[in-house]
Amino acid sequence: MKRFSRFNEYKVLAYRILLVYIFYFFARILFYFYNVNLIKINSFFDFVRLSYHGIAFDTTTILYTNILFIVLSVLPLVINTKKVFQKILCYLYFTTNLLMYSFNFVDFIYYRYSFNRSTRASLDTLENEDKTILLLNFVVGYWHVFLLFFLCAFIWIYLYKKVKIAEVSVKPSINYFLGATVSFLLIATLCVGGIRGDFKKSTRPINLLDASRYVTHNSQADFVLNTPFAIIRTWTANTFKKVDLVDKKAVDTLLVPIKHYKNNPKIKPNIVIFILESYGREYIGAFNKNTKIPNYKSYSPFVDSLAQHSMIYTNAYANGWKSIHGMSSIVAGIPSFKDAFTSSAFSKQKIESLVSVLNNEGYDTSFFHGAPNGSMGFLGFSNILGYDHYYGKNEYNNDADFDGVWGIWDEPFFQYFNKTLTQKKTPFMATLFSVSSHEPYIVPEKYQGKFDKGTVNIHQTIGYTDMALKKFFTAAKKEKWYNNTIFVLVADHGNTIAYDEYRKEANKHTVPILFFTPNKKYVGENNEWAQQIDIYPTLLDMIGYEKPFRSWGRSLINPNDVKPFAIKHNSKEYMFMSGNYIGTFNEKKATGFYDKNDKDLKNNLIKNRNKEMDVLELRCKAFLQDYMERIIDKKLDSK
Repeated sequence: MKRFSRFNEYKVLAYRILLVYIFYFFARILFYFYNVNLIKINSFFDFVRLSYHGIAFDTTTILYTNILFIVLSVLPLVINTKKVFQKILCYLYFTTNLLMYSFNFVDFIYYRYSFNRSTRASLDTLENEDKTILLLNFVVGYWHVFLLFFLCAFIWIYLYKKVKIAEVSVKPSINYFLGATVSFLLIATLCVGGIRGDFKKSTRPINLLDASRYVTHNSQADFVLNTPFAIIRTWTANTFKKVDLVDKKAVDTLLVPIKHYKNNPKIKPNIVIFILESYGREYIGAFNKNTKIPNYKSYSPFVDSLAQHSMIYTNAYANGWKSIHGMSSIVAGIPSFKDAFTSSAFSKQKIESLVSVLNNEGYDTSFFHGAPNGSMGFLGFSNILGYDHYYGKNEYNNDADFDGVWGIWDEPFFQYFNKTLTQKKTPFMATLFSVSSHEPYIVPEKYQGKFDKGTVNIHQTIGYTDMALKKFFTAAKKEKWYNNTIFVLVADHGNTIAYDEYRKEANKHTVPILFFTPNKKYVGENNEWAQQIDIYPTLLDMIGYEKPFRSWGRSLINPNDVKPFAIKHNSKEYMFMSGNYIGTFNEKKATGFYDKNDKDLKNNLIKNRNKEMDVLELRCKAFLQDYMERIIDKKLDSK
């Protein structure tokens, strides 16, 4: 018997998927021409380059949309070539693809009003509207878009039917099923990589933010994206909804979202911010003097010594739980709660931040991250914030120092950081996000056995990064810019927990915050509530910034600013901490009040509410109301 091959079926499947790519590319061209005045593409080369990068986002969308079609096409069956089976595949193919494809055409027009690709949030706005009337108005008012869609659909169906699979009688055999199964598994693996964006461990599944990695203007990100991708990626992530919880005057009084400081003379020091990967408060002895943890051990001797000459905040919190959340909280003062702001449909908008303010003050601004460019979404978000320069693994350009997993080892990358800063004109603001204190928690071979491995996996890498910091400061001291610089050390979030104290609910995602100035202007220890979003206003207060600016945080050096507080989300509810209490909040009302020392939230005091608790609840409501309103209405500035 002649051995049967399914190669022809796979060729036809590839042709059918290729058709989807072609029509998505055509939709991208139409999207651009309908919005040519809003999307800044300066040359044909830019058009081609951005279209090329759009393929990754098209791939994710196409594979999500066609996953069932692909699976049915390559399943190791004996009926795949039958006419009835192929007809079923045809109906499935066009039902799913044309539905998703139609969303691109809606954005030919809707983009003019939203300035963003439509998302799940866009669909939610139609919840209480008459969809039939809206559709009829769209068809009548924009008949040309409707016509273009049906023209594309007609041509697409015609091309699909031009290439058919000949019906073949198949007799079951071990060779047939074995070959078909191997092919199925191979195709399934390729689909997984396509949906994620690649197979690299250092990157996560691509999202809206990643489109900004390739742009020179924010609007170009919408050209790189496609609308079905934006809807898919935000389908389960739209917790950004306006709430009406308190009077607007209460927001301005309790929260003071627009700050205007006049406490210090205007100066222009350099600003260097170290965001230390997973460098939780737990690992640093200087931040644990009062925790009374039995047999406590520090793994950061240099940071401990630096803390003796710095202003440190020993009761500080992360305003999110991922690395990218740390970046937005620290640099832009925007926390992440149930869902990340940076992964939401609202991340690509004008954002007043430490970057934009200092850009306007004549600073050179840079972001450094030793991982492959684009890892963690930092490149995309740095473009949105407006950093002048981005320095990643590509710019470092020496794979001999690559750790094989995440990026360049901290020690050499920190030295590169110092050398690059030394070449800059002052004043500059530079942010470095470290790499090495991360899973799989390894150190360079030459340092094997040098750092205490401690009791949990991260401990030796904490020691390694601490050593890298020491070598950075030793080298930086020799540079002219060093003495006129404010240094900030903060973690993005915590990591593996060694001590029970940090397993308590209110002690999760606690971080160190440290300000160091060589002139020792700021020295001391403060145990009041603090958080990542306080760093942005604190730095502007330190340099005597004279203009109003948006900030949900407070200046940590200004006793007359907003009363100390911290806010975070624990995956179930909000936690608002201030004064003597820790409050929990379910988006509508308080669910609990706990003594500030009851970090495990064991004794709920809500039945004995007092005035301070009432104010705590109002402050939480004011925060959430203003947060949602400003993000959704694109008012992340001081206007």
